[in-house]
Order: sequence, then C-alpha cells, then structure tokens
Amino acid sequence: MQGKILIIEDESSIRGFLKINFERNDFEVIEAESGEEGIRKAILEKPSIVLLDIMLPGVDGFKVCETLRREFPKIGIIMLTAKSQDMDKIMGLEYGADDYVIKPFNPMEVILRVKALIRRMDESFTKQEEVIESPPFKLDIYAQKIYKNEKEIDVTPKEYALIKIFIENPSKAFSRDELLNLVWGYTFVGDFKIVDVNIRRLRAKIEDDSSNPKYIETIWGTGYRWNNGK
Repeated sequence: MQGKILIIEDESSIRGFLKINFERNDFEVIEAESGEEGIRKAILEKPSIVLLDIMLPGVDGFKVCETLRREFPKIGIIMLTAKSQDMDKIMGLEYGADDYVIKPFNPMEVILRVKALIRRMDESFTKQEEVIESPPFKLDIYAQKIYKNEKEIDVTPKEYALIKIFIENPSKAFSRDELLNLVWGYTFVGDFKIVDVNIRRLRAKIEDDSSNPKYIETIWGTGYRWNNGK
C-alpha cells in the first residue's frame, strides 16, 4: 500500500474517477463530498495526503486547508481548482497547501504529484541522529522538529525543508529558482511565487516581527539568505 489519501471533492464523477485511478496505483482512498465531512474524516482516518477542491459547499477549500494544516502540520495537501488565476494558487499556498492542480487534469499527473509529495515527505523524515543549532533555533533532524528558545514551532514539510536548508547554509544567498528546485524538485510545474508564499508563512512563525525580518533576509534581485547573527 502506497499510502492513505483523502479526496475532498463535491463532484461525484471527479471523486470517483480519482478514486479508481488511485486504487489502481495501490492507494487506500477515503472520500468526502463537503468541507465539514472532509475535516471529520481527516481527524478519524489520519491520511498522509489530502486532495482538496477549492469550491466546496459549506466550508470552502481554503478554510478546510487552513484547519487541516493547523490540526495536522505534517499532512500533505494538494489543492484542486477549476480556476487558473494566480490569486487562487497564492491563496491556497497561503492557507498551507503544498501544491495545486488545475482542472481539467490528467489523473496520471495528479498521481505523479502525490507520489512526488510523499517521496519528499519521506525523505524529509528520514531517521537521522543529529541536532543543528543556530541560536535561538534548534533543528532536531531525528524528530523533524524546530525549536525557538526551546519552544517548538509547528511547520509544514515545505517550511521545514526551507529552514533546514537555510540553517545548514548560513549566510548563503539562495535564488528563488534554487529554493524551488531544492524543496519542490526539478519536476515541479509552477513558478517561484510558491517560494515567496512559503517564506512569508515561515517568517510569520519564526520572526519576532515578520514585517521586519531578522533571520530570513531578502536579497533584492536574488532571493533569500539566513542570518545566523554572525
């Protein structure tokens, strides 16, 4: 079994189509047709990946995404949207999504994106006995946890990957393309806006004042750099 996936989609034809294809690829599939049902089943079933439609009856996909990310910081979330506007993509990422797929889509593309996300999550959680420190931060590689002044910070897999890259490479300036390739992979279909969105979310969690960041510095015209205080 490759993993447990929750499909939150109100259109039964799309939900059924995805279910058939994922089951053929050895996934356990749970279905939900509304945001409320999706949240409830996520709590009960604890899937590793959620495919989440934006346009849902009742609680919309953005709110569901926000709730799932808060309750399950390590879960993988891929948004399904019929809209191609940048704002919908950005909003989904702002609320905690790891990736997005635009309808109409090829089911094989969705399966490959899910497998790629699971692979990155598995690599991120590879057992290692190591602690990296960049005061006031401590990165526990074995437990995949980040602490600031000994207090744990809840981060998503992408946010964890970003801060790990930064802390392991203090003072190095990374371009957006470099971060995109390192964290999302060379096969990621999208642009570097996803990097900016995740940096903004990470700053909100680790900075004393996210509007005046001290640790993740913006290098204008290039990208970002970790300031370890040295």
